[in-house]
Amino acid sequence: MPIRHALPSDAAAIAAVHVRSWQAAYRDLLPAPYLDALDPAERAVAWRERLADPGGPVVLVAEGAAGAGAVDAFVAFRAWRGEEAAEASATATATATATAELSALYAAPEAWGRGVGRALLASAVEAMRAAGFREAGLWVFEDNARARAFYEAAGWSPDGEAVVEETGGRELRELRYRLSIS
Repeated sequence: MPIRHALPSDAAAIAAVHVRSWQAAYRDLLPAPYLDALDPAERAVAWRERLADPGGPVVLVAEGAAGAGAVDAFVAFRAWRGEEAAEASATATATATATAELSALYAAPEAWGRGVGRALLASAVEAMRAAGFREAGLWVFEDNARARAFYEAAGWSPDGEAVVEETGGRELRELRYRLSIS
């Protein structure tokens, strides 16, 4: 499966994957009315802006078997915006102490279990390393056993930090995972 940098023209396809993935993966975590109201067209506008912003996140897509323009999955990362990381753009060379934040990794439900996510995650980690990041972090819902198992199988591990965030009117605990990429 080809993996490449996303273009602004990929915004609608990324938004569709984003929404469909949330609706499938979070069905037991978030209220159905919230998930059902997610709008791919609305998300496409936000993704188009992110992809056109030179200071925005690095976004990679895995092209689908359906051909040009089809997107099976996407991943996004940027410099971590926490106090423990240097402030730097993920599109610029990071400092040796900078931490990357994996801010999104979603696959279309029909692509689950086909290795698309693993390949995309490996490509993202390699791109982080090439950008000079030494460590990566991400946040994952504590009750999302599938995602936690996925990240743990790829060598990520929880570092003990947790936050409670409100999403869709429900408070959910998120755990921070880390990976050394140096």
